Amino acid sequence: MSQTGQRWFWGAWSRLGLSIALGTLVADQAHKWWMLDIYRIQDRGRVTITPFLDLVFVLNQGISYGLFAQQEDLGQWLLAGFAGLAAIALAWWLAVGTGGWIWAVSVGLLIGGAIGNGIDRVRLGGVADFFSMHAFGFYWYVFNIADVAIVAGVVGLLYDSFASSRNGASNTA
Repeated sequence: MSQTGQRWFWGAWSRLGLSIALGTLVADQAHKWWMLDIYRIQDRGRVTITPFLDLVFVLNQGISYGLFAQQEDLGQWLLAGFAGLAAIALAWWLAVGTGGWIWAVSVGLLIGGAIGNGIDRVRLGGVADFFSMHAFGFYWYVFNIADVAIVAGVVGLLYDSFASSRNGASNTA
C-alpha cells in the first residue's frame, strides 16, 4: 500500500483481467489442440460450416494478413519473443493500472491472445488459424480464437478510452 492507503500494485480489477487472460489462453489452446490433433483439419481441406464461414487450416508464419512472414526459426522465435514481451508489458499495466472492469477484461483478452499465438509460434513454427469468413466472393483473413480476443481487447480499450474521455469532459463542463 502507498502512504495514502491506496493499492499501488494489483489493482481492484487485476484478478478479473488475469482470469480473462487465463480463460482466453485455455480456450485458444484447447481449440487448436482439438482442431489439429482430434479433428485433424489439416487433412480435411476446407470444411463449410455456413454460407459465410468455413473451417480451414492455415499456418500463418507472419503477423496479420501474413505480413512479415518468417520462414526461418529465428524469425518465429523473434515474433514469439515480441508476443511474450507484449504480454509482460500488458500484465504490468494490468497490475499497476487503475482502469475499471471493461479495461481489465480488455487487457486480459490481449494478454491471453498474445500468449496463445506466441505458443503457436514456438510449438508449430507459425500461428494456427482456422476460421475463414467470406461473403459475395470476398474472403477476409483466416483467424483463430486468440485473434478474436485481441481484436475484442482493442475494441474494448477504445470504447473504454472514449467513454472515459466523454465522462471526464461532461464532469468538467
